[in-house]
Amino acid sequence: MNPLANRPFVKMNGLGNEILVLDLRADPVEVPAATARALARPSVLPFDQAMVLYPPRREGTAAFVRILNSDGSISAACGNGTRCIAALEAERTGAAHTLFESEAGLLDCHVRPDGQVQVDMGAPRFDWREIPLARDVGDTGQVIIPGFEALGPASLLSMGNPHAVFFVPDANALDVEQLGAALEHHSLFPERANISFASLTAPDRILLHVWERGAGRTRACGTAACATGVSAVRAGRTGRAVTVTLPGGDLQISWREADGHVLMTGPVEREFSGTLSTAMLEEAA
Repeated sequence: MNPLANRPFVKMNGLGNEILVLDLRADPVEVPAATARALARPSVLPFDQAMVLYPPRREGTAAFVRILNSDGSISAACGNGTRCIAALEAERTGAAHTLFESEAGLLDCHVRPDGQVQVDMGAPRFDWREIPLARDVGDTGQVIIPGFEALGPASLLSMGNPHAVFFVPDANALDVEQLGAALEHHSLFPERANISFASLTAPDRILLHVWERGAGRTRACGTAACATGVSAVRAGRTGRAVTVTLPGGDLQISWREADGHVLMTGPVEREFSGTLSTAMLEEAA
């Protein structure tokens, strides 16, 4: 029998970004890539990211979080998923403040009285080695990507995972699926990349469409919203606090000047909970 059979799960979303939460802190087992793909099937528990909670590695944290995309690949960061697990932990413990750890570092979360969840996503990284890129491209804030010159320069950075942000006249007019799929696998990105197409709609508002690495087009991507807010500031397009509007709704993004950390605030929704069955996992072998 699959060791994940009969384990409880919670299905949530952050602005329509579909999140599966598996709390394995009491009895940790590995969740292989094949299992993630089996669970993400449209007829089973379709998700964009699975947030798998393991016993904490660092004192003062609630859990170590392993993040899997729907294709089974690993992601070091997921802003919408982090808001979801923060809300669940607040529900479980009654504490509004929670600290998680992921491959991207510490995630400081606060559930506000209005139910919105704020996450400190840490500081962005701009060095080509840390994003990472295949080669030194000079200024990572203005990069023309070979084969996609018509899109103009991209802002390249890491928010725990690699991002390419294009500011375009009308993000609604682009073929996000075609462009995103091609750019995700561009040779410039050895670990693939999240691809964002953004348009400024007001001095403090940005319209955003995202093709997410390992998941495809999503209704929302928290780290992409953070990357876009940071990119707008770097290019002198906005101030340090912006509202980013995705197909799923709005995220408030603030790039703090004091320590360079990015704060993301937005809603979460609990959809349903259940127990993993052998039938759900049958294709994982």
